[in-house]
Amino acid sequence: MVHRNETPDVHDGSTALGGQTAHSGVLVHRGWPVHGSAERPWRSAHRGSRADRMTTSVRVSLPPRIARARWVPDARTEALLDRAAAALRSLDVHHGSRLAPLGSVIGRTEAVASSRIEDESASLDDCARALVGIRANPSATVVVRAAGAIEGLVAAADTGVITEAALLEAHRLLMRDDPVDGRYAGRYRSVQNWIGGGDTPRLATYVPPPPELVAPLTADLFAFQHRTDLHPIAQAAIGHAQFESIHPFTDGNGRIGRALISAVLRRRGVTTTVTAPIATALAADRGRYFRHLARYRDGVVDVLVADVAIAIGTVCDEATVTALLLDEHAADRMAGPCATSAHAVVGRALSDDPVLTETRLQDLLAGVDDGPADEDLAGCVAAELVHAGVLRPVTERRRDRAWVAPAVVDELEAFEQRVRAGVAGRTRSDRFRAGRSADAVRPVPDGAAGGRGATGSGRRDARLATGPCA
Repeated sequence: MVHRNETPDVHDGSTALGGQTAHSGVLVHRGWPVHGSAERPWRSAHRGSRADRMTTSVRVSLPPRIARARWVPDARTEALLDRAAAALRSLDVHHGSRLAPLGSVIGRTEAVASSRIEDESASLDDCARALVGIRANPSATVVVRAAGAIEGLVAAADTGVITEAALLEAHRLLMRDDPVDGRYAGRYRSVQNWIGGGDTPRLATYVPPPPELVAPLTADLFAFQHRTDLHPIAQAAIGHAQFESIHPFTDGNGRIGRALISAVLRRRGVTTTVTAPIATALAADRGRYFRHLARYRDGVVDVLVADVAIAIGTVCDEATVTALLLDEHAADRMAGPCATSAHAVVGRALSDDPVLTETRLQDLLAGVDDGPADEDLAGCVAAELVHAGVLRPVTERRRDRAWVAPAVVDELEAFEQRVRAGVAGRTRSDRFRAGRSADAVRPVPDGAAGGRGATGSGRRDARLATGPCA
């Protein structure tokens, strides 16, 4: 039974419907279309439980078309969006020269956070080992691939257009070596997928649209992402939520979808050099993030947009601190252990990427005297910088070694911790305000204030004592 049209759309002209709006058969809540649903035949390919085997249909989601959907923020949300955009532009203008060279490692930081949302965990040390072929932590390989996908998709948006080809290429980079879904890398799914519930969608928390709707819904999303009448941050947040609803790939949807946030901001010119690691803030409270995505399917957009704006503001504040501290670390490094020629070359390179592989080290030192770098020279320079605390080895083998700059890595980890603390503080504040709101409407017995009994002034004082004036 179809509850909405399989290809719902939003058109001009609407009629009131009990606080909602009806647009050509699509229910709109607070100005945004609600997802529909439909029953589709289902046959399990797994034996599973008897209930799984007896399941003959599944209810799939039918996301609406949003290319022309309208959403107007209230004054408070609009001001929040403007402040977040201003913070992001300021970070880009004032600290882009410091952070842009670190694009690859910030991309890895973003990929680490984005992958953590998907229960993939790896440190920057793990990523360094993965770069030289050590796969002790399989998640590190995933993170390195995710970083490349994020960088590629955002860089493609520099043209002012987010293309389907760029999206599929980002997914190919992310998933090409995956042992399970590698065969689907770089193309839309041709099978039904679901979130949660195990081997069948019977108990799934969400079942995306059927595969035949993926291409038209994604084309509609591209049209939405190229509009210019929406606030860029709102457009990025809504586009991300719509992408997650479509879930166009067999795997990797979350990481590609979060990369789209940065791609939209780049396309709209909010950033020109910096890719702010927004996933770091979203990963700090996964439950909240997932709840917002679920509420989006019910047409609730405001809280999602506001949360993404706050996440951007939080990240920009802490990234500004990080940029200043990295400048201090670089100055200390160049004035001390990296003052001499060979060491200086390495010191400057660490400002661009704190991960140093043996191959990269030899390439750097080759430029010192315009000749091939001697292996002993590379080993000697690395040993001296390790002794000085500028480098820390992350491998134990004698060849294809790797090091990291601990001062930079520690600051990037501290950045993530500060963002997480900021998000946690916001969550506590929200709970406090919610508790105060509950107190404000809690019934108060007569005579509860000042022993005045059931007089009008006594009841008024009691309400003041437990409400906003407490």
